[in-house]
Amino acid sequence: MLLIIGTIRLPAGKLEEARPAMEGMVLASRAEDGCLEYSYARDVLDAGLIRVTEVWRDRAALDAHFRAPHLAEWRASWPALGIGERNLVLYEAGERMPT
Repeated sequence: MLLIIGTIRLPAGKLEEARPAMEGMVLASRAEDGCLEYSYARDVLDAGLIRVTEVWRDRAALDAHFRAPHLAEWRASWPALGIGERNLVLYEAGERMPT
């Protein structure tokens, strides 16, 4: 299992403008084979900080995601939305375990 955890930043005033593109990205990604979880969440203390959580079944699923047209469209929207800072880290994890 692979996890991508991190953040993207956009101007707080652009959040409502970015919402449709973000929703489209989340919905399309969740529909992909091998996507176990995909979410964006606004930080409660920093309105321009979006927390990203992705969980993928395996490398093949993640590689397919990287080639998906909706990912290219999402990245193409970044300049207009003011998304410039991106800090995402890939982790390899074992099986899910309840805490």
